[in-house]
Amino acid sequence: MNSALIMSARDLEFLLYEWLEVESLTARARYAEHSRETFDQALELSRDLATKYFAPHNRASDLEEPRFDGTRVHVIPEVGKALRAFADAGLIGAAMDAKVGGMQLPYTVHTACMAWIHAANVATAGYALLTIGNANLIAAHGSPEQIERFMLPMLDGRHFGTMALSEPHAGSSVGDLTTSAVAQQDGTYRLFGRKMWISGGDHELSDNIIHLVLARIPGAPAGSRGVSLFIVPKYLDDEQGAATVRNDVVLAGINHKLGWRGTVNTAPVFGDGAFEPYGAAGAVGYLVGEPNKGLSYMFHLMNEARIGVGLAATALGYTGYLKSLEYARNRPQGRPVTAHDQNAPQVPIVEHPDVRRMLLAQKAYVEGALALELYCGRLVDEQHSATDDSERDRAATLLRILTPIAKSWPSQWCLAANDLAIQVHGGAGYTRDYDVEQHYRDNRLNPIHEGTHGIQSLDLLGRQVVAEDGKALRLLLEAVHRTAATARVGGDGELAEFADALARAAGRLAATTATLWAGADPAAALANSAVYLEAAGHVVLAWIWLEQAVVTVGKRGAFYDGKRAATRYFYRWELPRTGPMFDLLDSGDRTTLDLDPAWL
Repeated sequence: MNSALIMSARDLEFLLYEWLEVESLTARARYAEHSRETFDQALELSRDLATKYFAPHNRASDLEEPRFDGTRVHVIPEVGKALRAFADAGLIGAAMDAKVGGMQLPYTVHTACMAWIHAANVATAGYALLTIGNANLIAAHGSPEQIERFMLPMLDGRHFGTMALSEPHAGSSVGDLTTSAVAQQDGTYRLFGRKMWISGGDHELSDNIIHLVLARIPGAPAGSRGVSLFIVPKYLDDEQGAATVRNDVVLAGINHKLGWRGTVNTAPVFGDGAFEPYGAAGAVGYLVGEPNKGLSYMFHLMNEARIGVGLAATALGYTGYLKSLEYARNRPQGRPVTAHDQNAPQVPIVEHPDVRRMLLAQKAYVEGALALELYCGRLVDEQHSATDDSERDRAATLLRILTPIAKSWPSQWCLAANDLAIQVHGGAGYTRDYDVEQHYRDNRLNPIHEGTHGIQSLDLLGRQVVAEDGKALRLLLEAVHRTAATARVGGDGELAEFADALARAAGRLAATTATLWAGADPAAALANSAVYLEAAGHVVLAWIWLEQAVVTVGKRGAFYDGKRAATRYFYRWELPRTGPMFDLLDSGDRTTLDLDPAWL
């Protein structure tokens, strides 16, 4: 696989070093052992792994999806080889603290590394994504013994991890779960219940699988306040301390998905009596932290996973864009509308304005989304390394309000990019002879992964913009207006035009937010929250694009010209979409709220 068709090394270089200035992080204590050289080595290593180990089996793992024979889950061997190479390279713990065996690589750089892996093979990358998040949660909230026993083996790939939240009857309504955890005299718990949609829930790619399971201890408060978190390994230790005892966790079956087919998706059952570890029924589990605080602990993983899903969506959109661009440059068809000689040679389709429109739209979506994901990574680094408490608090607050956007905006608009990539390919695009149809199917899962657009919009409008008397929204809008001011002073007339447009859109976002919450009716305020999420996302991406455009001022070459063209497209084609959205929200429209389901 040509790495130039997976991800743009030049764009990553621009975003990391010219815009986000990650090299400056090496002046901070946490990252003092690193340098531009170690960052580049990590990026080149990820590029190499993506090209040699992940991309070559992307089609095979889609066509030969995992198979469950009633006892074992079978996965093609190339998946295990790629994950072994990934773990051997130290990338599972690359961004983790040195004290737990990590490299303390800046999260921004690690995010860029993962962009390569997701773009090359998102399904195989899924096992790594879950394991990294699982390890981070245990490192943050687990006991020293739990870290030693369950987390450290993840760093070298001996253990893989999952997150087991959803249940067949409850879906995303985690507070309605019924899986129970009964305390034992030895301090462990026995779990009984069923889960659904658990990615990576069973396989033989590692020596053990560490499930992070939400369950309810009998007598706990109702709803989400009574949910606890447990570590439930697939294998338990025998008398010699070796993990050879099968825990009481089995599969009812596996789910067959539209995309991400290589990531096995399971319906596990805990405590059905298929195995009786240590002579008693029930899956043995170990409580993480305190009882009834499981959902707050799990949000550590869920928030990380939300940004990870946004990155995966971005990467899929990005590789689809690169492949459609390559196709358009090499596919001769038709002649310019001004050509009078029908015997003249055909031109590459990239010469046709409508094809250029589709390519430029893709570029605006995927490069903007990648910048947003890396910006979120930079906020994580600020939390970890800033010496000033106010700076750490500011970064954490901005990250909270950007997380639902960083998850949902790429999931919607990088999927749109995949749709355009198919269109650029024409009839070839909807055949399996080209990768773009698979990228579309893979990306279609991401608007649902880790919470739908509706769930993210309720989080954004119902929690983040109103928390602490609107603190997060104020900080975000202050950042937007600073960028606009910089563009007016340091840019040309066009950037000043864009700065004014951004300021107007930011003003409308603030005013609409106030209008929605002016009444005392939360149901009315939140009825059209998905529209609010989309409008806010477009304002944020317009800000991100102006940030990039400011960096290109005075710089020459096709790369910088392309950044300026994408900024121009976003401001003239995309940002104006927000006007009708804000109009609808301001009107207090109740069409969906007052709709009787019988009318559907």
